[in-house]
Amino acid sequence: MQILGHTLYLTVLVLVALAIPQGALSHTHDTLFALGAVGLWRYTWAGTNFVRAIWYQRVAFPAMKRKVMALHAARLTPPRSFFLVTSFKIEPEVSTRVYQSIFAAAANSACGASVVASVVEGADARLIRTIFAQMRADMSGVTLLVDQIAGTGKRDALAKGLRVIAAQAPSWRDIVIFVDGDSCVPDDIVAQSAPWFCDTRVGALTTDEQAEIPDAPAFADWFDLRFTQRHVLMSSMALAGRVLTLTGRMSVFRADLATDPRFIAQVHSDHLDHWRLGRVNFLTGDDKSTWFWLLKSGYRMLYLPDVRTLSMERQPTPSFVGSATTLMVRWYGNMMRTNGRALALPASRIGLFTWWSLLDQRLTIWTTLAGPLGVALTAVLVGPGILVVYLAWVMVTRYAFCLALSLFRGTAFPIRYPFLLYFGQIMGAAVKSFVLFRLDRQRWTRQSSGTPRAATLSDLVSTFIHVLTLGWLTLSVTIISGLL
Repeated sequence: MQILGHTLYLTVLVLVALAIPQGALSHTHDTLFALGAVGLWRYTWAGTNFVRAIWYQRVAFPAMKRKVMALHAARLTPPRSFFLVTSFKIEPEVSTRVYQSIFAAAANSACGASVVASVVEGADARLIRTIFAQMRADMSGVTLLVDQIAGTGKRDALAKGLRVIAAQAPSWRDIVIFVDGDSCVPDDIVAQSAPWFCDTRVGALTTDEQAEIPDAPAFADWFDLRFTQRHVLMSSMALAGRVLTLTGRMSVFRADLATDPRFIAQVHSDHLDHWRLGRVNFLTGDDKSTWFWLLKSGYRMLYLPDVRTLSMERQPTPSFVGSATTLMVRWYGNMMRTNGRALALPASRIGLFTWWSLLDQRLTIWTTLAGPLGVALTAVLVGPGILVVYLAWVMVTRYAFCLALSLFRGTAFPIRYPFLLYFGQIMGAAVKSFVLFRLDRQRWTRQSSGTPRAATLSDLVSTFIHVLTLGWLTLSVTIISGLL
């Protein structure tokens, strides 16, 4: 079926290319030149990240790993490990798999481990204790603490769990592993991650990811595509010594930093002081809070491309588009709320490549929207022939990009990928432009809690500024494309 799908796709591409009207290229020369220049910039940046990612995985990472493994082997005392797990409204069958993986990883820890499970429901607490009691591995070196708290949010759960771990006085040699209640960790996560903290400049690290999503094939393919793109970007950023996020599903921290009272305070009650919206208290985005604290403190944050976490996702709404949009609003809201303050840090502290990548998170909103906007304007003002040209361009470039991703990952790609890639790029840019002017809007996917959404003057002002910005973008595209 895959071969048939790819054959059909390429056949349609050839037919679309042959259907380009005569004179369409010459009549829209200025538009195509302007949009091509923007596209060249975008694909040059993507190519740069591809080359950096290949170098990191083939050359830099193996050399770094050999060095840290040798340093770790020379240690007289192995590090202690602490697992901090947060669970809220997770299905019992998922919790069973998650905690079995965590307990197995804790049992494999050379110097013992403590597992702090933060739950809300009493049924979850009983289930976790039952799973622990039924483990076949030797659990004599593992301590389990089930912390049942009020359902006041993940930030409260993380802060309380970190204070529990801090009471055990961990050192800089020890590690704390943050795990979401729907993510399975590898059995050897401690052995794979602890050696990297022999370098005292390293504050945290994160790993590759894989998603398991039953009964939603398009949603599953979208997640797989996102994780493949993430694999490339994380590898590229790790070459600079700082990734752009410490994934909330599973990341590893140096224990003395994770239990620093200032770190705990930022996780517990992070906020943004905005010139128009005032004090915006962060509800979601705890992974961005931990990342920003380490970034501003000057610590390195790494990526392990050869270690993979399994997250068990579900489609939050009945439709694919609704589910993807819901998640992007949360993800990109977290990104934009932290982006501005991260950009305010000097490039000399965080590295020029990291700083430019943060700036690109904002620029890519408008450069991505400029393409379809310019085509739509040209179709109206000049003629619809450019739509066929644009369709051929999108089909060629997205297929080529997906092919490059599949070669990098070493797997074949479903024929849905080019369509999902284009959807993710355009819808993602639209969502980013929306949340950029509404940084106060936050909502968990699983929880009903969120910021109050009664209509306010601030909402009207946000809409006005958003529309005004899109108007300036439209005018700029019109001028650059020569449509005036």
